[in-house]
Amino acid sequence: MAAGRLPPGALSLRQFLRRQQVLQLYRQLLRAIRQVPAEADRRYLQEWAREEFRRNKGATEEDAIRMMITQGNRQLQELQRALKLAKS
Repeated sequence: MAAGRLPPGALSLRQFLRRQQVLQLYRQLLRAIRQVPAEADRRYLQEWAREEFRRNKGATEEDAIRMMITQGNRQLQELQRALKLAKS
């Protein structure tokens, strides 16, 4: 394989970095959800998060992916704030 050539199906650097951002957001959401005290709420939120990520798994448009990451980060921050308030 010549230098600078990617095998078919390989991700570009930009795609790889976006994928890492998405995976990091998913992990952070699941960690935050684990802190929800009520088991029924925790299960509901876990299923919601999994379904949202599954539903958008095939997204390829760069702008749409960036928007979804931004929206997911906002939802994560909202959940973290709610958990912080519930503890105090």
